[in-house]
Amino acid sequence: MAIKQRLYDLLEGGNRAKASQRVTDFLLGLLIIANVLAVALESVARFHNQYGIAFAVFEVFSLVVFSAEYVVRLWVCTEHPPLKLLAPAEARRRYARSPFMVIDLLAILPILVVSLIGLDLRFLRIFRLLRLLKLARYSPTIITLGRVLYAERRALGAVVIIMFGLLMLSASIMTILEAEAQPEAFGSIPAAMWWALATLSTVGYGDVVPITAFGRIFGGVVTLLGVAMYALPIAIIAAGFTNESRRRDFVITWGMVARVPLFAKLDPVALSKIGGLLRSKSVPSGYEIAHRGEPADSMYFIVSGEVVVDIGDHRVTLEEGEFFGEIALLQDTHRRAHVFAVTECRLMQLMKSDFHGLMETEPTLRREIAEVAAERLRQGDWATADVGDIPDEEIREQTRNEE
Repeated sequence: MAIKQRLYDLLEGGNRAKASQRVTDFLLGLLIIANVLAVALESVARFHNQYGIAFAVFEVFSLVVFSAEYVVRLWVCTEHPPLKLLAPAEARRRYARSPFMVIDLLAILPILVVSLIGLDLRFLRIFRLLRLLKLARYSPTIITLGRVLYAERRALGAVVIIMFGLLMLSASIMTILEAEAQPEAFGSIPAAMWWALATLSTVGYGDVVPITAFGRIFGGVVTLLGVAMYALPIAIIAAGFTNESRRRDFVITWGMVARVPLFAKLDPVALSKIGGLLRSKSVPSGYEIAHRGEPADSMYFIVSGEVVVDIGDHRVTLEEGEFFGEIALLQDTHRRAHVFAVTECRLMQLMKSDFHGLMETEPTLRREIAEVAAERLRQGDWATADVGDIPDEEIREQTRNEE
């Protein structure tokens, strides 16, 4: 079971094997790209004749690796949290039907079956190219794009219908205007659709062109319509991609803010207001984020990367999703630790000035945060990872008065 859990962490991104999982993803992605390049190079007769054996060995090696990956993923899927409550057979059946696993199967099964019965592998080149789709598993951007296409499917479907209608209308009108002058190119609607498609897509091959005056005028109108119509799906996808990225960033930001004990009891509206104050900041490896003794003017959330907090007698390592400098929001204090970026980091910074501005305009929020801060001071519950800002004396005084 320990081996099974380790393999799950390695292949599916478990929290206990982040570095190893990144290396594994990189190596598998490199193998996929090498397979696609091999398919392209093998189609060149000179390379195929000279390196045919090497290509065959590489294909067998890739087939073994991808088959082993598929089998191992299917074996360890019972460790996946949504599937843990199911019986192993049912969990594996559901996991095998997931999109990524279907792609993995299509990338190996046809070649494996046909290779066993001895057919020429070049016949299966198209199936080998399916391995390129496996890269989607390792690319969050491709996954995001897939979500956008699915979310905008109705709008894109409507655009396709409009574009097809415009194609048919353009071809129909051109048969009326150009049929007598060019019966072979514009004698029928199907024949004229080739010109309409090339013109609407603004490709303009030039192999078929109108020669009558009215045909050329209409051709210009169709060209302008094509520029407008074929820009629609691009605009829809771009807008959807932007919204999806913002939605993902909002969820990440919301989750990080909600994890801060100081904000734990705030309602969603208050959390969203605080999240709106965050500033993105990227720092390289080795960058000193905070210096001992300097004024504490902000707190930080770690979106990605790893930082080290040097508190003198010991060090604390903070990773993605954690935070530090919380007490800096409450009082004019000084840092009591050095904070360095171990890797390239993306941080979200909450400035004290922005936070106090929000507190001034939101008295209710100020009271709620003061109550939480006072309660945590009574319990001695300040985060050990905090880089050391001395608690607010005003809050201390409020605590003593309440006691």
